[in-house]
Amino acid sequence: MNSATATATPRLPSFRLDNKVALVTGAGTGIGAAVAIGLAEMGASLALLGRTRATLEHTAAAISSSGGAPALIIVCDVTDAAATRTAIAALPRLDVLINNAGTNFPEPFIEVSDEHLDAMLDLNVRAAFVVAQAAVRKMLEDPARASVGGAIVNMSSQMGHVGSPNRTVYCMTKHAIEGLTKAMAVELAPQRIRVNSVGPTFTDTPLVRRVIDTPQKRDFLMSKIPMGEMCRLEDVMAAAVYLASPAAAMVTGAHLLVDGGWTAQ
Repeated sequence: MNSATATATPRLPSFRLDNKVALVTGAGTGIGAAVAIGLAEMGASLALLGRTRATLEHTAAAISSSGGAPALIIVCDVTDAAATRTAIAALPRLDVLINNAGTNFPEPFIEVSDEHLDAMLDLNVRAAFVVAQAAVRKMLEDPARASVGGAIVNMSSQMGHVGSPNRTVYCMTKHAIEGLTKAMAVELAPQRIRVNSVGPTFTDTPLVRRVIDTPQKRDFLMSKIPMGEMCRLEDVMAAAVYLASPAAAMVTGAHLLVDGGWTAQ
């Protein structure tokens, strides 16, 4: 075959994140901690942001014990917009954002209090927007951004795609994150900043264990997941690492559901 017409054998793109700086919010526990550990395993340098120094230090120690670079600890409440913007602006550089901090107060629609409504809107939507905006501003400080690219992963939920009893506010906030993800992806594509979301089903974390606290609640949960089990932290970690990596170079505005088939029904 003429060399001019020969087709090069395709090679699997890299999942490595060497020489990348990644910021994870809510990095002290649960999904945030797991994703941070996964990013570090793939070579990224981590900035861990959360409200509690002790839990952030625990995540940093796990990263170090696995051979990762020392992580930067940032004690900050993301609902404090000014402090959040200041903290992210102070980073030396930023290539990857895992926009993870969030909460939920499951309760019947007619019993939702103003306090819970405001808390979920403030953390799950407003703070997520502020974090993303500040992160993009930091990314765009790099004059080479349009060539080196960047990645944002918004931590959403299967509840951003469906409705569910006793989760009206949570569903509302996660549907908002899905819309934000799509709009950001379209607007930031010229700068090669990819924006995607991960939508886990109920994941085996302390927060979920507090919510699924009766046999009846667990039975309802399992009846909705065709795979018949809760999501593992490792499942969410793998999805987020993929979307952050060069292997997902043409993936933007997408929603990677890790839901065991819940939303396929």
